Amino acid sequence: MGGGDVSEYAAIHARVRAMYAAMLSSETWRDLCGASDLTSLIDLLKETAYGPYIAEVEDSRLTPRRTAYQIRKHLAAAFDAIVQLTPAPTRSLVNRLCRRYEVDNLKALLRGIENNTPWEQVNFVLFPLGAFTELPGQEMVEAESVAAAVDLLQGTSYYDTLSHAMKRYAEEQSLFPLEVALDLAYWRDLWRNVGQLSNASRMPGRRVVGSQLDANNLLWAIRYRVNHRLSEEEIINYTLPFGYRVRDEDIRAIAAGADIASIVSRIYPEMGDVTSLLREPQSGIPELEVQLQRYNASVYHNAFLGYPFHIGIPAAYLLLAEMEIQDLTLLLEAKSAQLPLERFQPHLLVGCISEQR
Repeated sequence: MGGGDVSEYAAIHARVRAMYAAMLSSETWRDLCGASDLTSLIDLLKETAYGPYIAEVEDSRLTPRRTAYQIRKHLAAAFDAIVQLTPAPTRSLVNRLCRRYEVDNLKALLRGIENNTPWEQVNFVLFPLGAFTELPGQEMVEAESVAAAVDLLQGTSYYDTLSHAMKRYAEEQSLFPLEVALDLAYWRDLWRNVGQLSNASRMPGRRVVGSQLDANNLLWAIRYRVNHRLSEEEIINYTLPFGYRVRDEDIRAIAAGADIASIVSRIYPEMGDVTSLLREPQSGIPELEVQLQRYNASVYHNAFLGYPFHIGIPAAYLLLAEMEIQDLTLLLEAKSAQLPLERFQPHLLVGCISEQR
């Protein structure tokens, strides 16, 4: 990377380093996990970077769902700041990373319509994208049918994807074909975007983004075969034929009935033998997901080592910040339900490894 590239990345590197340093420490996580109840947890969160967003709402209205919505605003603000600082040639990748929350919002809106959930409830499940969205969320929910809601998306980047999947939806009366179509379209576009990065950013971008893509694709294939018992052809159609470490032949082998544990162990030798883990799929697959995401968290932390002037660092921070919020959301629900530490701690992604920074 030339001197001009270094100067372009200097500002974003400094800002992201500061944001990374402000993530919750292992000591803070211990305090949060040890909070006696939901109120105590929220009080502790008010002393962190999430405090200003929680303070926007009166304490009496801070349910776990509303608090989770408020803390997601911290990540939305981080995206906005990073987009503004990212050099123009790579800005589209950060924008595309943020679009994943819009895809998740769209799926949540469709589920709300299917379940006849009022907008007032659906709203606080969504990621707070503000003006950075092309979804007419309230109008979609109030349209009262999935078909009518999809029609409202004409002119957006999602309409063609969903309209092509509507035939399957009508036949099956299930959102599954719509959600799969959205996910696959998103990750295809994102991976194409990674491939268009400059030489200096392409490999870090592939490593960071590809690690998340791999985990998703591998878990899709496993769950389609084990939990949903889909055919080989369906599994291949509902997964991606590319990745960083997970290859098309790996997905096809799983679809064809090969031993899943041996495939996972070969792709991720760092995880060791997962045979015993997958003997009980109902508990083993969720645990495998946690292990994969923890592995990914280590990849994101490692992006901060070595040469710093590339897109991998802001992308890694954003993915780590998302994991932090996922853990906090789990913690909010656990404290609300008064679950003991041993029930929720094994499911934390970065709360248990933040000391690696």
